Amino acid sequence: MSITRISTGGEFEAKVGYCRAVVAGGFVHVAGTVGQGDDVVSQCKSALEVIGGALEKVGASFADVVRVTYMLPDRHEFEPCFPILREAFGDNPPAATMIECNLIDPKFRIEIEVTALAPQA
Repeated sequence: MSITRISTGGEFEAKVGYCRAVVAGGFVHVAGTVGQGDDVVSQCKSALEVIGGALEKVGASFADVVRVTYMLPDRHEFEPCFPILREAFGDNPPAATMIECNLIDPKFRIEIEVTALAPQA
């Protein structure tokens, strides 16, 4: 089985020692991703852009996502993200979990992690 590692050069990739995404076992595993911005909505959009870019690098898309985990320090901030998430996943909604927890820095309002089917070679 081959393993492909995808880096996007994010600040935490080098600090912590991880890849944005790993393709292995027929799946694309995208690491928890935070976004930039002043509020949860802008951070959600930004995180999805980074995730979408990582998926695109391996020939996948949001339509291939089978599982998503949302992590927020305040569960009450999740609802404003619903329209953005519905737009990203469209007619292909994945299995989903939302967890209320602390994130690596209080400035981050949402972290998103996905698993997608890897394209067939």
